[in-house]
Amino acid sequence: MKTYYYLGWFSNFFPEQLGRAIQEDITDRASLVMISANPRGEEEEGAAELSWLHEAGITFKEVHVIDYRMQKEGAHRLLHNASVIFLLGGDTLEQNAFLKEYELGEGIKRSPAVVMGASAGAINMSAKWLASRNFGYDVEESTVCEGIGLHNFSVLSHFDLENNMARVQDELALLSEEMDIYASNKDCALRVKGDQIDIFGDVYLMSRSEIRKLDETLQA
Repeated sequence: MKTYYYLGWFSNFFPEQLGRAIQEDITDRASLVMISANPRGEEEEGAAELSWLHEAGITFKEVHVIDYRMQKEGAHRLLHNASVIFLLGGDTLEQNAFLKEYELGEGIKRSPAVVMGASAGAINMSAKWLASRNFGYDVEESTVCEGIGLHNFSVLSHFDLENNMARVQDELALLSEEMDIYASNKDCALRVKGDQIDIFGDVYLMSRSEIRKLDETLQA
């Protein structure tokens, strides 16, 4: 059974219970393949995400970062052999364009690897998401973007919900009529295994314009 983690962003490391769940789910630790969210290679990426894994006692024999410095064929080979695929945090729009240009979505879907995404990566794992100025995107007008579509829901990850709940409801009302939206702030996670969805931290579900906080099932 494949396992997926839609992560927010973590101030320090994975909280103990979440880290333990991830450690138990990642049994094959041969190859970690990280997909850049700043793929032009202007800065080194993945240090924070690697530190979360290392603190949880999860290390790999090989670690690779896929960005524009790698040929498309090489990127697909890495995905094919990956134990864990981690879509990194960063620029959501840049990562979205890179995923499409390199045609990585189908390879991620076919892979038996554990798939994880943090912030931008979690958003791009979802089916659709809203790029809006009110969510910090540099866009002329709000646009619904297509994600990889690992599951038929939308994700709003790593956003200050507590101080912007009315804005979130207003912006996402239309999309929530089409599909469920899982919204979370920092230090949160959504785990999907088969039909089971587990919640860690303050995660909200928005459906048909109504929003409610979900009970935690992975508690600290």
